[in-house]
Amino acid sequence: MDKKESWDVIVIGAGAAGMMCAAQAGQRGRKVLLIDHGRKLAEKIRISGGGHCNFTNLHCAPDNYLSQNPHFCRSALTRFTPQHFIALVERYGIRYHEKTLGQLFCDGSAQQIIALLQSECGQGRVNWRMPCEVQTVGRNEEGFQVATNQGLYQTQALVMATGGLAVPAIGSTPMAYQIAEQFGLTVISPRPALVPLALEPETLRQFGDLSGLSLEVEVSCRKGRFRESLLFTHQGISGPAVLQISSYWQNGDFISIDLLPDKDAETWLRAHGSSRVRIDNFLAEVLPRRFAQQWCAAHNLSKPLCQFTPPELRKIADALENWRIRPSGTLGYNKAEVTLGGVATEGLSSRTMESKAVPGLYFIGEAVDVTGHLGGFNFQWAWASGNAAGQAV
Repeated sequence: MDKKESWDVIVIGAGAAGMMCAAQAGQRGRKVLLIDHGRKLAEKIRISGGGHCNFTNLHCAPDNYLSQNPHFCRSALTRFTPQHFIALVERYGIRYHEKTLGQLFCDGSAQQIIALLQSECGQGRVNWRMPCEVQTVGRNEEGFQVATNQGLYQTQALVMATGGLAVPAIGSTPMAYQIAEQFGLTVISPRPALVPLALEPETLRQFGDLSGLSLEVEVSCRKGRFRESLLFTHQGISGPAVLQISSYWQNGDFISIDLLPDKDAETWLRAHGSSRVRIDNFLAEVLPRRFAQQWCAAHNLSKPLCQFTPPELRKIADALENWRIRPSGTLGYNKAEVTLGGVATEGLSSRTMESKAVPGLYFIGEAVDVTGHLGGFNFQWAWASGNAAGQAV
């Protein structure tokens, strides 16, 4: 039989959550092995935020997350807040700035965050195996046995931090879901989130040539409502507002777009009801001209404002405030920033991330059915869930 190396903790997946967990456990004096199949460390961190890593959000709260149990994330987020991670960033002398809506980015490179996590692991004397392929995971009397292409490892505590299915080009894997199902845990069907939406052919025919044009809107669908910019693309719509709403959208749903979020459209139109200006030219005063023209053409609106009756103006106002579009789908995991769904929270302890049914087995980060809004919330969940497990293993 192969000789087994024994560890207190094995963490599979050296991304944001995995490195945070390994560092915390190691600094508590645990003997930790961190395994990752990648040739490059933490590619998802490196490419995030345009290479500047939107590492947290000042306004982080449980209602910034989607989950079948919206309260599950509360415990971990309360115990490791944005201020805790900011203190770590400042300790390493990493300069950062706030963009819109509480989003914090490195002034320099996302590589600084990766180096910070490596250093924290170093302080915890974490051992690395990378690149290292995990072949099988089994359970025995001593805990868990992990077979890899570099040997056999034994551990009392196994932490799955392999993420979701987003961005397959950098090595995403369904391993966390497979291990969860192997040990009898429920997995909420994963799907792409924070992802551009494709438009149906007819809508694309009307607006597809506006690629690159953006406008400030308020988008809503189901329980989601976001006011940010919308960007037209060759395939459909993107931009922060659309990425946000994509997490709420489901196949067949319409999304509602308020094109004039700062105005009461009917009051505004009626106040100018005597104008002889053609309606598309009038709307072009507050909306991009090409969009105003094509939106009016799609709604068969071509007369001067003064030729519309009050009921017609009301109908136009409603269309401006509630432009309904039915996407044909998302652009898939290749374009998604994160994965919605994952290991069901009902089977995990919200305090430690440990499986309730399988002692010693933990799931953290994106692998869990907790998905943040755009803007640093998913990194904060990685830090918080990694910390929760790292303090418990």
